[in-house]
Amino acid sequence: MIHRVPFCMSVLLVFSVQNAFAADLAIAVDSSARNEYKAADFAQFAPRTALDIVRRIPGFSIDSGDSGSRGFGQATGNILINGQRVSGKSNDAEAVLGRISTSNVDKIEVLDGTALGIPGLSGQVVNVTTRDSGGVSGTWRWKVRSRENMRPTYNDAGVTVSGQKGALSWAVEAASAPERGASAGPERVTDGAGDVIETRKEDYTHEAEAGSLSGSLAWTPASGTVANLSAEFAAYQPEDKEVAKLFPVGSAVGRRLFQGSEDETTAEVGADYEFGFGPGRLKAIALVRRENSPTVDHVVRGNLDGTGLSESVFERTVDEGEYILRGEYAWVPSAGRDWQVSLEGAFNFLDAESALFRAIGGAPLVEVALPNANSRVEEQRGEVSVTHGRALSPRLNLQVSLGVEMSELSQSGDAENVRTFTRPKGFASLSWQVDPTIQLVTRLDREVGQLDFFDFVSSVNLNQGNGSEGNSEIVPEQAWKLSVTAEKDFKDWGAATLTVFGSDIEDLVDRIPIGTGDGPGNIDSAWRVGVDLDATVKFAKLGLPGTELTFGGEWRESRVEDPLTGIERAFNGSTLYYLDAELRRDIPQTDWALGVYLESYNGNPEYTLNERFHSGSQPPFSYAYVEHKDLLGLTGKLVVANILDQHDWLRRDIYQPNRLGPIVISESRTRHFGPIVTFELSGTF
Repeated sequence: MIHRVPFCMSVLLVFSVQNAFAADLAIAVDSSARNEYKAADFAQFAPRTALDIVRRIPGFSIDSGDSGSRGFGQATGNILINGQRVSGKSNDAEAVLGRISTSNVDKIEVLDGTALGIPGLSGQVVNVTTRDSGGVSGTWRWKVRSRENMRPTYNDAGVTVSGQKGALSWAVEAASAPERGASAGPERVTDGAGDVIETRKEDYTHEAEAGSLSGSLAWTPASGTVANLSAEFAAYQPEDKEVAKLFPVGSAVGRRLFQGSEDETTAEVGADYEFGFGPGRLKAIALVRRENSPTVDHVVRGNLDGTGLSESVFERTVDEGEYILRGEYAWVPSAGRDWQVSLEGAFNFLDAESALFRAIGGAPLVEVALPNANSRVEEQRGEVSVTHGRALSPRLNLQVSLGVEMSELSQSGDAENVRTFTRPKGFASLSWQVDPTIQLVTRLDREVGQLDFFDFVSSVNLNQGNGSEGNSEIVPEQAWKLSVTAEKDFKDWGAATLTVFGSDIEDLVDRIPIGTGDGPGNIDSAWRVGVDLDATVKFAKLGLPGTELTFGGEWRESRVEDPLTGIERAFNGSTLYYLDAELRRDIPQTDWALGVYLESYNGNPEYTLNERFHSGSQPPFSYAYVEHKDLLGLTGKLVVANILDQHDWLRRDIYQPNRLGPIVISESRTRHFGPIVTFELSGTF
């Protein structure tokens, strides 16, 4: 493998308006654009952590923003801790909120992101301010979960300990989050004429053990210096199993077994340091993230009479890494105006080693050639940007950012390729506080998409019996995105946030023909529009105090010309809509609460060279719960889930020789997974 010293690793200085007034974040924001809460305002929910509080802010939905984004420059998010963005990705703002005990929360402000002078922020932003409550405090939770045909879990638990002494504060969290899933049902296989050629009885199970250890340190001396250090180590070990009984028409009865496993470990360390320098403030940010994930998939098939025996094994070990250095300098030349200059360097890599083995009739496994399956992909990237914000009036704020990105993509191993790119990027955001209860935010972005390095490397899906060709020519997609957000505070009735957007996309990453197969690739042009809604409705005015409905939804419509058929279709496997709603009743003058929850999702079909694959679930997933907020000082919650008996469905059509030809085989199935019962205890110390 070829290893290069990243040219961007020596880059550290940059400049920002992000915290030029971090000591009092709100001073540049019109008070009419700010809502302020105390922890006591959410007492009816008996919150244990800052995360519990923020999740209950009317009309607000958490967007950690950093995970999967292209460095920090394009990271958005809508959470600040003490006026600061969190310098983490997997160890993000939501994780930090979960480590802050309610007793350490001083206040929660909902602010206008455009007016904060922090690049990338617009619309509603929540700033959580903490205080030194003295000594050491902590939170804990424990959950037991049981579902049909699965072993119950007793080790779903977490504990957080935090403290502060003078200018130094710290928090540590240990958590375990096991997963259990199961579904079973019939599958029918038909030929091109619709005649049944095989029936199957399938039973699928998913079990995973997951755990993490994370923590943070913050140093805020009286000098105004701000320093933060965070780290996380996590392990994830899933095991999937699918057993199928096969009943071919006119042939011997058979059996099929699929098993898949992974042993993933990740580590991330992030740090930032900010101090006064000249007329402004200088901030340095660094992040290192590494991941190792060996996987093994295994399929065995044969007839009960001993014939038709076959076996396949696909093994892959992947090492991934991300290194980011960013510097920011910020200054405020006059009231209502701010400037930032920033410079960021990053180095990302993926190193994959894969092998495919097959055996027929009980013979030993023999390795099968798999082109472009053993490769190292690297990206070295640097970007510079200038951001200016100004108050055009007491209720109108503008923020404009202009930047350029330069990157080098290289691949070595089974495929050799080196390419360089220069991409303009930036945004303009205009925020208008129409009145104390209505805010409108218009934003225009020039975006550069984040590449998935797995798209460069070939892979095999043994369970579906197909694969994906690696593509060494893939480039990042770019887009112009225009969005308009309306935020309405209905006071005693609740609040709502509505966003409408449209994107004009270049070099969309989708599925395209490659050689004799297919895989990820670029399509010249495409478009997408969408609507997002977050709302909270309170019913106290209707004589139902303690009762509220929270709702979240998104709808997407997209179009791209299919590179094989030339017919327009939605993006491959994209979301069509997602809806969730919770109705909660905190019974007045008691410690009891009741609630119901519904969740519904629908996606678009997935297309390969010779397949159309569509899956989903119906009716909506649902659960009901009862909660007691003072079980000897603890909170207890009993949840009964899948009360509407949701089931999974799938339709898969296989064409010959490709989707320009006729359907030769179709598979359709329905799987039920039964009720789920959970009991959870949580407390503080």
